Amino acid sequence: MTAPSRARSRLGLVAGMMLAAAIVTTAVLALSGCAPQSAAGENADAAGPSGPAEELRLGYFANVTHAPALVAVQEGLLADALGDTTLTTQVFNAGPAAIEALTAGAIDATYIGPNPSINTFIQSGGLSARIVAGAATGGAALVVRDGIDSVDDLAGTTLATPQLGNTQDVALRSWLGGEGYETDTTGGGDVHITPTENAQALTLFRQGGLDGAWLPEPWVSRLVVDAGAHVLVDEADLWEDGEFPTTVLLVRAEFLEAHPETVRALLEGHVASVTWLGEHAAEAPVVINEALEADTGKPLADEVITRSLAHVSFDVDPHAETFETLVANGLEAGTQKDGSIDGLFDLRLLNGLLEADGAEPVSAGGLGEE
Repeated sequence: MTAPSRARSRLGLVAGMMLAAAIVTTAVLALSGCAPQSAAGENADAAGPSGPAEELRLGYFANVTHAPALVAVQEGLLADALGDTTLTTQVFNAGPAAIEALTAGAIDATYIGPNPSINTFIQSGGLSARIVAGAATGGAALVVRDGIDSVDDLAGTTLATPQLGNTQDVALRSWLGGEGYETDTTGGGDVHITPTENAQALTLFRQGGLDGAWLPEPWVSRLVVDAGAHVLVDEADLWEDGEFPTTVLLVRAEFLEAHPETVRALLEGHVASVTWLGEHAAEAPVVINEALEADTGKPLADEVITRSLAHVSFDVDPHAETFETLVANGLEAGTQKDGSIDGLFDLRLLNGLLEADGAEPVSAGGLGEE
């Protein structure tokens, strides 16, 4: 059975499940080796489990690659799973900003790209956060203006990414390095990389202020459909079987230790959302668009969201086997410190849910608990 087939099989089995034993993981603290500012009362709970949290503060992006979060919130799947725990959400543009909030204790969990997850784990000495599930694969690409038809045409161009050190930023810098181009984190080098908020990147591209951008969906499709860009590099072409993690679910380690029941409930809602996406392909564009409109004030054009969803897959497997490569890419890009990611994953709660329903567990790839 192929990897996509296994994923579809696994997702079909886990629909509707609300069972599993609560499991406690380890660790406290956060980014840059410093302790985060904890939520009120959190320090008292950090020594061990203290029951369900009164509130879960969740971050995510208004991107199609974060559709499991969008659907879970829009359809009430998270609220249902959390029960008496209040759900509060915050929308971010890119991973580093979400990590800042997680580190400061302003949020408890976030949907996020793999590279910022790696960064906070390494910089905190393995104490800041844990990846507890996967969410999405695919859905990222380098789109460029007319006149750029090959890698040789990129010399001297200006390209955007969502934020310095985010997953697409690392992917672009790593790919350019492999093609012989030098870049630096201040915008210099053979190709100039300008971290730019996604909506602003679309505006600048239309105005001729950018030659292209490496972005996640739906921004790839927005530049293609709305601004006349074309795809120069689909990131799926750079990975074996075309599978690479775009979005994972990251939880602050202190919160996971103090409130495993709440994290389990978060995962129940997350799994239900991923399952819903797999079973409601016809309805998904409408529901995702409703969520995007609620978060941003404007829905996507039908052509944009249809194209976006054609390039993204949703799965609870975080594809841990790719993370050593992602570390190497971040080092090559100059956006992260060297260090171990052993312990980055804690998939025990997720696998407890999967196994309780007879589904196949997912692997931590030797990089944590499963």
